[in-house]
Parts: sequence; structure tokens; C-alpha cells
Amino acid sequence: MASVHDVAAYILSKHRNITAMKFQKLVYYSQAWSLVWDEAPLFPERIEAWANGPVVPELYDRHKGMFRVISWDGNPEALSPQQKKTVDAVLKFYAKQSSQWLSDLTHRERPWLEAREGLSAGERSNREITHAAMAEYYGSL
Repeated sequence: MASVHDVAAYILSKHRNITAMKFQKLVYYSQAWSLVWDEAPLFPERIEAWANGPVVPELYDRHKGMFRVISWDGNPEALSPQQKKTVDAVLKFYAKQSSQWLSDLTHRERPWLEAREGLSAGERSNREITHAAMAEYYGSL
């Protein structure tokens, strides 16, 4: 199975120089739609419901302090042709949107809202956005 770093490297091979926030949201939506379209996770790493939206901590640990992400150490070729097709479809729709638009969208969607239930708007959290929550919600759209 590809790692989140492989997915990140693939995304950046297609869209260089994107904001860290947009980067995280594109990875999140790639995972969500893989769960629906391919009925399998794209990567095994955990996604958490942070105050600014869904975040993969393993990615954040590497890009912390960066506003823009230009390149990533990962292997894009670790993704299967079907996985690349899924990520490409996600990029075609979501990559043209602004970072703020993507953040606002995740804040209106059930997987993030349910994981943040009971927390105040800016409160820190490491609660997981589960595969089941993503598959159920995005599969219903």
C-alpha cells in the first residue's frame, strides 16, 4: 500500500507550489474519494480533525512552518494506475479551489463535524476522522 508521503509526492508532481492548507485538504479528499470509488484506503496514516480542518499529522510534521509546499520526499510510482486515476479526479475538481474554500467546505461536512463534536471552534484535537465516517458521508453524495 502506498504511504501518505507517496500520495503527497504524487499530488505535488501534478500541482507544485501549493499552500500547506490546500495540500492537506487535497490529501484528505484523495483518501475520502478512494474509500468511495475504489472501496479501499489510499494510505494507512491517520487523518485528524484539527481546528483548521482535516490534517494528516505525518505530513504536518514535515511541512510545519511552511506556507507553501513545493516538493515532497515520497514515491509517486507507489500508487497503482487506479489510485492515480482517483487522485487525478480529485485534483481536477478540488485543486482549482482556494485553500480557504477547501477549509470552509471541510468545516461543513459531517466527517469533520462529527469528529469535532463537543469541541469549541479553535480547540485543539487529535480526534480521528475515520475511514467509515468518510466512506459513509462521501458515498451518500
